[in-house]
Amino acid sequence: MSNARRAEGVDLAARSRARRRALQALYAWQLSGSAIGGVIDQFRHEQDMEVADVEFFEDLVRGVERHCAELDGGLLPFLGREVLQVDPIERAALRLGAYELKYRPDVPYRVVINEAIETTKRFGADHGHTYVNGVLDKLAGEWRKAEYRGR
Repeated sequence: MSNARRAEGVDLAARSRARRRALQALYAWQLSGSAIGGVIDQFRHEQDMEVADVEFFEDLVRGVERHCAELDGGLLPFLGREVLQVDPIERAALRLGAYELKYRPDVPYRVVINEAIETTKRFGADHGHTYVNGVLDKLAGEWRKAEYRGR
């Protein structure tokens, strides 16, 4: 694997796939209201998880579920509406990005934002990615102040 695709032993492509699966799982969880463990099990059986970083996927999904109220509270000042009024795909992408910004300092904030933009482009509405970009950029300015200022 090339150095561009591997950083400090992390398979970046597998992490990107894990984020895409996590976005889908969070979307399903938001709409169904099912227990997060059941959603994860369903994804393990129905999705091609062999090409994804499964440990990272589970951390993201369980982390968003565990810290959802805190993440929503951090996002709220930048949304321009209530959290539940945000499109479900965009809401899942924002929660996922917020979780990484808050609890995954090993992932640079620019990577968090870029991955959120790309997954929203893939699964969301036509211009949803611009909204996600703007919200997460503002949140990064708050939650990753030192890293954000050093850009």
